Formats: sequence, C-alpha cells, structure tokens
Amino acid sequence: MHAKVTATPATLELIAEIVAEHGPVLFHQSGGCCDGSSPMCYPRAGFIVGDHDVLLGHIEDVPFYIGASQFEAWKHTDLIIDVVPGRGGMFSLDNGREKRFLTRSTICAVQM
Repeated sequence: MHAKVTATPATLELIAEIVAEHGPVLFHQSGGCCDGSSPMCYPRAGFIVGDHDVLLGHIEDVPFYIGASQFEAWKHTDLIIDVVPGRGGMFSLDNGREKRFLTRSTICAVQM
C-alpha cells in the first residue's frame, strides 16, 4: 500500500521543532470549517481519536488521522502536508510560530 500522506522538508522541520518542545504529537484533519479545515497538530497524549476517525498514514512516526466523512470525500487523494506563512489553528501546536501547516493534494490512480 502506498503512503496516502507525505510531507515536505519544511513540514519535517516544523514537526521536529514542535516535538522538541511538546513531545510526541499527532495530526488530525476534520474537514470542518475554520480551524478544522487545516491539519491540526496536537500532543499525542492530549487528543482522543474518535471511533470514526481514519488513520491515513504517518509522517515519519507521527500519525495522521482524518475524519470519516472527509476520508470518504478524499479517499482517492494523496495528501501532502506543507508549511506556509501564517497562524496555525487556535488549538494546533503550530499556532504562534508565524507559520502553519497546510494540506495540498494530488489525485491518485484508482485501481479496480
């Protein structure tokens, strides 16, 4: 199975910075409005993964979950997590760093 989520070098650098400060983390993207439309980075011990969340993959050893309804819409899409200038989501650990995580995507081949 190929990876459904990958990361840019800038993302790996920001993750390392956050992990050095906060310890193990995870990503969750709910697909909701406002903060939920960006990949959110949380302390791994402080976030309860929902019964309907889907583990899309890992960025190195960092799990990346996506809400079930968002997964249905994006199940044929490969996600690339990037970093851009701006403020992170209110509760995301990238907030206050003047850079934030952003999801880019590509359509992957559908095999029947």
